[in-house]
Amino acid sequence: MIARLAMLCLLAAPAFAQDADIGRSHYFTHCATCHGLEGSGDGPMAGILTIPPADLTELSIRNGGVFPVARVVKRIDGRDPLVAHGSPMPVYGDYFEGAFDVPMKTAAGQPILTSQPVVDLVAYLYEIQRIE
Repeated sequence: MIARLAMLCLLAAPAFAQDADIGRSHYFTHCATCHGLEGSGDGPMAGILTIPPADLTELSIRNGGVFPVARVVKRIDGRDPLVAHGSPMPVYGDYFEGAFDVPMKTAAGQPILTSQPVVDLVAYLYEIQRIE
C-alpha cells in the first residue's frame, strides 16, 4: 500500500501533467483489442499473438508491488520493443512515439522522458493496478 501511495504521489507531481481519462481513451482505442477491456490480456486478438498479451492489471504485483514506470513507458513508446505479432508492440507505436519531451519520475526518482500520450496512458494503467 505504501508503494502504491508513493507511486500516486509521483504520478501526481507537478513536474508533468497526466490525464488518466485521456489515457483510458487511448487504452480503449489502441490497446484493448489485445489486452482486453479490463486489461487482463484477454482481448479478441490475444489468441492469434505469438506471445500472449500481458495482464496489465498485475504490472505492480509482478514487480514486487512497485509500478514499473520506466519499463512500461519504454514498452509503449517503442524503446523496448516486443515482437509478439510480427511487428513491434505497440502496433500503434507511431502514435505513442512523438516527441520525448514530457518527464515522468520512476519509482527510484529518476526522470524518464516520453510523449504526452504515453504519460496519459501510463496514468490510466497505474489506476487499473490490482493489489495483492
